[in-house]
Amino acid sequence: MLRYLIRRLLAAAAILLVITVITFVIFFALPSDPALLACGKTCSPSRLAEIKHSLGLDQSFLTQFWEFFKGLLAGRDFGDQSVRVHCGAPCLGISFQTDTPVLSTLLGDFPADLSLGLGAAVFFLILGVGLGTLAAVRRGRAADKAAVGLALLGVSVQIYFVGLLLLYLFVDKWQILPASGYTPITQDPSAWFQGLILPWATLVIVYLALYTRLTRSSMLEVFAEDYMRTARAKGLSAVKVVLKHGLRAAITPIITIFGMDVGSLIGGSAVITESVFGINGIGKLAVDSVQNSDLPVILGTTLFTATFVVLANVVVDVVYGLVDPRVRLA
Repeated sequence: MLRYLIRRLLAAAAILLVITVITFVIFFALPSDPALLACGKTCSPSRLAEIKHSLGLDQSFLTQFWEFFKGLLAGRDFGDQSVRVHCGAPCLGISFQTDTPVLSTLLGDFPADLSLGLGAAVFFLILGVGLGTLAAVRRGRAADKAAVGLALLGVSVQIYFVGLLLLYLFVDKWQILPASGYTPITQDPSAWFQGLILPWATLVIVYLALYTRLTRSSMLEVFAEDYMRTARAKGLSAVKVVLKHGLRAAITPIITIFGMDVGSLIGGSAVITESVFGINGIGKLAVDSVQNSDLPVILGTTLFTATFVVLANVVVDVVYGLVDPRVRLA
C-alpha cells in the first residue's frame, strides 16, 4: 500500500508541475502588460519601468518562471533596495491591488470554502447514495419513481434559482433563519451553522440528483451479477446483500465523482452560491481578481484550486486501494 501511495503522490506532483507551467504561460505570456495593469491608466514611462523591475517583469520569461517556481519552494523578495517585501514559501506572488501575499489572502478566505464545500459534500453524498440505493432496491415501485423524479427536478434547476428561492422562503417570508453569511466556527458555532444551512441546502439540491442517479444505475448493474444471486441463494439477509456486497461493488464510480466534486468545491468552484449568499470565499475572490485584472491572484486561485482537485484524486486512488485491493496492482 505504501508503494502504491508513493506512486500516486509522485504522479500528483508531476501533474501539479505541468499545471503550474501551463498556468504561468497563460497569465504571464499574454499580450497584456501586468506592470501596466498594476500602474494604472495615468502611468509615466519611468514609473512603469520601476514597477516592471520590482515585479521582475523586465527579465526573460524563463527567468521569471524560475523565480516563480523558486518562490513556491523557498519564498522570494519583491521590490528594490529601498522597499523590499518578502513573500514566504510557498509564494504565489503579491497582489497588484492590495500589495499583500496572495497565499495569505487565499488562506483567509479558505475556511469559508472548506465549511461550505465539505459540509455540503457530506450531506449530498449520504442522501444521494441512500436515495439511489433505495431506488435500486425498489425498482419500478413508488419509491423508485419518487427518487428518480426528485433527481430530474434537481438536474433541471440552477444554483442561483434555488438559492434565491430558499432565501425568499426561509429568510424573507417565514423568517425561520437569519440572513445567510459566513461566521467563523471559532467565533460563534451557532451562527456558523445557521449561516450555512441555506448554502448547504442549495448545493445539496443541485448535486443530489447526480449521486442519486449514479448510485441507482451502479446498483442495478451490480444486482444483475451472478455473485449477487449466489449471495441471496445462500440465505444472507437483504440488508447484508445490499450493503456489504452490492454497495461496496457499486461505490467505485461514486468515489470518483465525489473526489472531484469535493476538490473543486473546497477550491472555490461554488462561486455562484457564494455570490447569492454573500460568502467571501475563494470563488468570489477569483471573480473579483478577474474584474480587477489582478493577475497574481488569478494565478494563485487557479493553482490553489488545481491543487485541491489533484489531492482529492490522490485520496480517491487511496480509497480505491482500500475498497478493491486489485487496484494497487495497476
